[in-house]
Amino acid sequence: MAQKVRDVMTPEPVALPLDAPLTEAARLMRDQGVGGVLVTQAGRLCGLLTDRDIVVRAVAEGRDLRGTRLDQVCSAGVVTIGPDDETGAAVRLMRERGVRRLPVVEDGRAVGIVSLRDVIPEGDDASAYTTGGELAGG
Repeated sequence: MAQKVRDVMTPEPVALPLDAPLTEAARLMRDQGVGGVLVTQAGRLCGLLTDRDIVVRAVAEGRDLRGTRLDQVCSAGVVTIGPDDETGAAVRLMRERGVRRLPVVEDGRAVGIVSLRDVIPEGDDASAYTTGGELAGG
């Protein structure tokens, strides 16, 4: 029997509003031990911010980290998956989109996040599953 995304996802993902400061997201990632934060507007998912986004879109560009908001550096148009989808579908989506994380959405609400580490067979090299960084929303 195929495994479902809900069986491997991290429930209650870390989320912040679109206008939150970048430094708040970085602190949350550190304190919660996660590599991505869901970005919301009026409680609805509108983006994803990863640790790589912070490095590439903020630090490397020399942005004022204290004055930068999530809407300036997060990935928009994020691809999502449902909790009842099979993990194989998550792997295919990650491979097609070149991302390592997918928000899990049910009834329009983010209920979890699934990472490549959650769905690949143990011992496999994660880099073989994606085609390039996480700038496309992962």
